Amino acid sequence: MPVLKGLTDGVLAGMMVSFGGAVLLSCDNRYAGALLFCIALLAICYFGFNLYTGKVGFLIADHSPAMFIKVFSGLAGNFIGTLLFGLIIGAAVPALREAAVNACGARLAQLPYQTLLRGFLCGILMYVAVWIFNSKKSVLGILFCIPVFVLSGFEHSIADMFYFALAGAMFRPGSLLFLFLVVLGNSAGGLFIPLLGLVKGKESDG
Repeated sequence: MPVLKGLTDGVLAGMMVSFGGAVLLSCDNRYAGALLFCIALLAICYFGFNLYTGKVGFLIADHSPAMFIKVFSGLAGNFIGTLLFGLIIGAAVPALREAAVNACGARLAQLPYQTLLRGFLCGILMYVAVWIFNSKKSVLGILFCIPVFVLSGFEHSIADMFYFALAGAMFRPGSLLFLFLVVLGNSAGGLFIPLLGLVKGKESDG
C-alpha cells in the first residue's frame, strides 16, 4: 500500500534525523556537530527513506496523486518517527533534554516571520542537496548544504520536531504553531528553484 510504505519510510527518515539532531546537541564544537548531522540525510538518501523536506520540491516535476501521497504520508511518518525517537533518546540520554529545552526556547523566541524565512532558506538548501545526490550521484551537496543550514541558524522542520519531542514540548500550542510555520517555509523553499525553472522553461518556449 503506497500510504503505508510512505508512512513507514517516513518514520525511518524521522529516526535518522533524530540521530542527527542528537549528535548536534551533544557536540560542544558546533562545526563538528553540523558536519556529523549529515549522517541523517546520507542514510536517508542511500536507503531511500521518505523525508518530507527532501521530497516536497520534486512535486513540480512529478505532481501525480502517487507522489502527493508519498510526500505527505512521509511528513506524517516523519512526525511519528521524531516523536518516538525523541522519547527514546530522552530516556536513554537524559542530559540531552536540557539542551533540547534550551534549543526550543530559542526557537520560540523568534518572530513568526523569522521562523517562516528561516524555514524557507533551509528548504532551498535541502532541495539542492537532494537534487545533487539524485542527479549527479554525489554526496557533496549533502556535505555542504547541511552544515550551511545548521551553522546559519536556518530551520529544518523535521529536526525541530525531534527537538520539541526530546524537550517534551511537542504538543504545546506555541510549539505546533512554530512547527507549522517551519513546514510551510521548508515547503516554499523546496519548491522555489523548480518553480523558477518551470517559469524559465515556459519563457524559453514562448
